[in-house]
Amino acid sequence: MKVLIKDDIRLLTHQLPLMEAFYTIQGEGFHQGKAAYFIRLGGCDVGCVWCDVKESWDAEDHPIVSVESIVEGALEHKGRLAVITGGEPLIYNLDYLTAKLKEAGFKTNIETSGAYPLSGHWDWICFSPKKFKPALEEFTEVAHELKVVLYNKKDFEWAESFAKKMNKNAKLFLQTEWSKQNEIMPLIVEYVKENPHWQISLQTHKFMDIP
Repeated sequence: MKVLIKDDIRLLTHQLPLMEAFYTIQGEGFHQGKAAYFIRLGGCDVGCVWCDVKESWDAEDHPIVSVESIVEGALEHKGRLAVITGGEPLIYNLDYLTAKLKEAGFKTNIETSGAYPLSGHWDWICFSPKKFKPALEEFTEVAHELKVVLYNKKDFEWAESFAKKMNKNAKLFLQTEWSKQNEIMPLIVEYVKENPHWQISLQTHKFMDIP
């Protein structure tokens, strides 16, 4: 069931519903293997049936935390890469959060479905569209990375529908949905061999048992 996000929560900028924040290793996509501070915001109405953080969907389940406190938490660690994720982080205007992170010396990355207009100041935008809520065209123009999660064989054609629209500098990644690993990964391997404009993204943190 999709969770409706109340308008008064959507308008938050200097305070945000924070599900969790933690220092770890980025496990996926172009920046995999790098130390990163993850900031997971609560709230999502995209409704992916295979989402592994459904507890993030209802923003009201999570405390409202000041941006200053979020940045202070990030500064407790040595890494200076901040990854904003969710939920769907672009439900909120992220101009203030990213400005404060940059003032503190962080590179800012976002992982988004592209279902909401872009806000914030970003060093890297990972655009991961989902079938459950249409993505906005602007992300094909600005994203540094297209990461498509594949759940079944038909998703290859859907992935290509985005690839042909992406800007020429965007990196293209195919990633199997984790529960479909044994079924879909062999198909991805053969597909990338035949379509080398794509690369494979692995959820390396799950293989290494890293949170």
